[in-house]
Order: sequence, then structure tokens, then C-alpha cells
Amino acid sequence: MAKRKDSRVAVILECTSCIQKSVKKVPIGISRYITQKSRHNTPNRLELRKYCSYCYKHLIHRELKK
Repeated sequence: MAKRKDSRVAVILECTSCIQKSVKKVPIGISRYITQKSRHNTPNRLELRKYCSYCYKHLIHRELKK
């Protein structure tokens, strides 16, 4: 029997509000969370409201592109 692709994948969520200045002057979120999502139930990018320890607020964290 062939193995099936796993429906649950690990994703990284990054804060959209807090930014860190890098060498290329590109805004990068500092606060990151690792979680899992189901490919079947949520095929689009995941957005969750999580606590950002750098901004001291609950803000939207978006899934990073792989």
C-alpha cells in the first residue's frame, strides 16, 4: 500500500505589526509561533490573533510562505 500525504502540516505564524530593520531595510516580523493546520479544512493562509511579546498586544499573526 502506498503512503498517503499527511493532511496536517506545521506552519509558522509571524506578527504583522512589529518590524525589525534588517540590512536590506525589509520589515520582518519578530514574534513567531509554530502551529499545525489541516490542508483539507484550511487550504488558504492561516491568520490568527496571538499575543506579541514585543508589542505587548494581541495582534494578527499570518502564516509564512514556504
